[in-house]
Amino acid sequence: MSTVTVTGRIEAHAVDVWRLLTDLPGRVRRHLAGPVELLTPGPFGPGTSWREPRSQPDGGLLVEEFCVVEAVPPRRLVLVSSGVGVDYRITWELRRAGRRHHGRTLVSVTLEAMPVDPYGRVAALFLGALAARAMEHALRTDLADLATAAVAGRSGAVRAA
Repeated sequence: MSTVTVTGRIEAHAVDVWRLLTDLPGRVRRHLAGPVELLTPGPFGPGTSWREPRSQPDGGLLVEEFCVVEAVPPRRLVLVSSGVGVDYRITWELRRAGRRHHGRTLVSVTLEAMPVDPYGRVAALFLGALAARAMEHALRTDLADLATAAVAGRSGAVRAA
């Protein structure tokens, strides 16, 4: 199993960051994703699933499917996604950045990649470090995009911790 965690500070309250993170139709308007295809009706929460195109390091697009397994507003969101030979678990954790930083949210996003078949295990063995760097880049991009959406119209951005 491979785990990558990225942490940053967003210049917004946790409830506002949560709203941006969980507003799936709004992701397109904020340029956080391509067209999101909702697969389940109803309010956002455990069981909600969707598909969205994700940019790849080589410039290509990959359509990924995500499903919410845990949602504790505005503190914790856990998603799962299946890839070719690998299952992913993505955990978003939001908390106030401290007493001196009222209105700022510390956001950690952790991606765990778990090989589920021989292909996934072989790929992890040979491409582990490369895959970890690509995953870290994707998480940093997602966090920066979220920060940009949160501070639209204001100065400030995410600062990697």
